[in-house]
Amino acid sequence: MSSASNNNKPALKPAVSACTCINLRRSSMAVTALYDRYLTPSGLNISQFSLLKHLTVLGPVSVSELALEMRLDRTTIVRNLKALEQCGYVQDTSVAGSRNRCLTLTESGRAAYNDAAELWEEAQRFLQASLGEEDLQMLTTLLFKIENLS
Repeated sequence: MSSASNNNKPALKPAVSACTCINLRRSSMAVTALYDRYLTPSGLNISQFSLLKHLTVLGPVSVSELALEMRLDRTTIVRNLKALEQCGYVQDTSVAGSRNRCLTLTESGRAAYNDAAELWEEAQRFLQASLGEEDLQMLTTLLFKIENLS
């Protein structure tokens, strides 16, 4: 068989894997990409938006407390905070010499969050309309159960 005929193979249709982990990872990437597309005009991605949202609710907070509240690894939080600090959306307001950082949302960070919130709401509405209220509620319940397996 020539190499030219290899290029004529039909594209494989996306299929559900027998591996639950792979299915969850694929789904997670698809949902992340969806939210990122909706948030593009704000200049934020979903990870950054979520950090700003949590800082809006929590107020000044340590990285450890933020990681605990978001149920994410500290290194993930720190990596995603770098861009927000460089943009001036988040600042470290801890006392000089302190071992714990105290993260505070700046006024420009609050404005960026407020501007992106409607875009996030649009993504939420799209997902709800696409899946339907009942399936979305079932998905949320299942994801909560999965998160609590370990």
